[in-house]
Amino acid sequence: MKNLLIFGITIIMIFFKSSSHANYEKIFYDFKINSISGDIINLNDFKGKPVLVVNTASYCGFTKQYDDMQELWERYKDKGLIVLGIPSNSFNQEKKDNSDVKEFCEVNFNINFPLTEITDVKGDKAHEIYKWAKENFGKSAVPKWNFYKILINKEGKIEDTYASLTNPTSKKIINKVESLLN
Repeated sequence: MKNLLIFGITIIMIFFKSSSHANYEKIFYDFKINSISGDIINLNDFKGKPVLVVNTASYCGFTKQYDDMQELWERYKDKGLIVLGIPSNSFNQEKKDNSDVKEFCEVNFNINFPLTEITDVKGDKAHEIYKWAKENFGKSAVPKWNFYKILINKEGKIEDTYASLTNPTSKKIINKVESLLN
């Protein structure tokens, strides 16, 4: 009876896993987003590379994760990983001006991975990347708070998502990144 129950739960979990229903009419690399400096970041330039997308905020308790994002970037950029920081005020914890965010990140964390302009990441005003993520991966792709992470695989599809509490240099993320890079 116990084995039957476990089997049934497993089948239900597989059936309802949101990524299994993705139709992916578009992939991540089909989008563009403005950089923190105002230039356009054509995500097609990252084609064939895994991308860790993180919505960030200057006044969040998780802001210290910028150090770990930079460490991840430095460790794996030559192997193909892209770390993309997306500053957002969707949770009311970001500076109001892109130049202030850029300066904050450079001065306090010596950030040199790509950063976008301040961007909405949830709701009706969310950037199309986040609407695409929700459509293709379900609610688990919608940031619940700042420093929520979405890992894009080399095919431009969502590989996994990680809560704000999951550090960018956690074993969980490192193992997944390394598997994507190999």
